[in-house]
Amino acid sequence: MGSHDWGPVVVAVVMFILLSPGLLFQLPARARVVEFGNMYTSGMSILVHAVLYFCVYTILIIAIGIHIRAG
Repeated sequence: MGSHDWGPVVVAVVMFILLSPGLLFQLPARARVVEFGNMYTSGMSILVHAVLYFCVYTILIIAIGIHIRAG
């Protein structure tokens, strides 16, 4: 059996949790540009966080090449 690369899966799950709008920060926020830990969200912040997620994920997986081998 071959080895399985868990790097993209682990990075995706951790980033999904950390970049959820309103958990650590919300960009853009209701009253300011950035608010921290407010647990609210909006359509615009979901879009901004999705673009951030895609950019950071692409950099980590393709440019840096994070790999976690198992098996």
